[in-house]
Amino acid sequence: MKIKNFFYPQKKLTRERVHQLDEFCRNLDIKFRDYAVLDLAFHHKSFSNENIDHRKYNNERLEFLGDSVLGLATAAFLYEDMAEKNEGDLAKIKSNVVSEQVLAPIALEKMHIDRYLVMGRGEEMSGGRTKKAILADAVEAVIGALYIDSGYEAAERLVLEIIVPEIRKVQSDTGNRDYKTMLQEYCQKKLGACPTYSLEKTSGPDHDRTFFVCAIVGQNRYPSAAGKNKKSAEQAAAEAACRVLGICE
Repeated sequence: MKIKNFFYPQKKLTRERVHQLDEFCRNLDIKFRDYAVLDLAFHHKSFSNENIDHRKYNNERLEFLGDSVLGLATAAFLYEDMAEKNEGDLAKIKSNVVSEQVLAPIALEKMHIDRYLVMGRGEEMSGGRTKKAILADAVEAVIGALYIDSGYEAAERLVLEIIVPEIRKVQSDTGNRDYKTMLQEYCQKKLGACPTYSLEKTSGPDHDRTFFVCAIVGQNRYPSAAGKNKKSAEQAAAEAACRVLGICE
């Protein structure tokens, strides 16, 4: 028994599933020697939770591995591409482009991962096929699977294919920045806490109300910001906190 098969157990694939995986690979111009590893990348934990015979057959380990490969390949590209920038600038761009907010649209629009996901009935019924977290995790799992199957260079090529366009968007300041996601990911990694948002006040008539919200991380309250609804006010408050923390300029 190969050691790879111990960590990534073999699962007999139907002819239809092999055809689906062929289609996925052709779309991205990638190759797999072992489709069982790629198949595993699409299996959400809700499937293994509901199927006792496949209790360990999910993509969480591949996601863990792929996250590191994604981070390394992105960091190496930024290091070479932006030689004039300091570590802080590189870290801000990297944090943006490897975020759930960026990876989820890549999963849907470029990789079409939603077509290949395998999940439990409960998750399927609750719209799991289009949930950002599930899609972003699957992107990382595919990267991890390609690394296991074909090595770092193949995985790096895929990473650069999907991430460099997003880097260019940020460099030209045309990227769609989700400040709430940026703040949450930064706080979880650096501070070990998640931000919360407090509605400070509202103003104006009911038909034209303005909301004022501030972000709170631990004992720190950041400057309040305004929006025409709570969602936009929270985004503005997250942006204000990001600027104070130096996450963005």
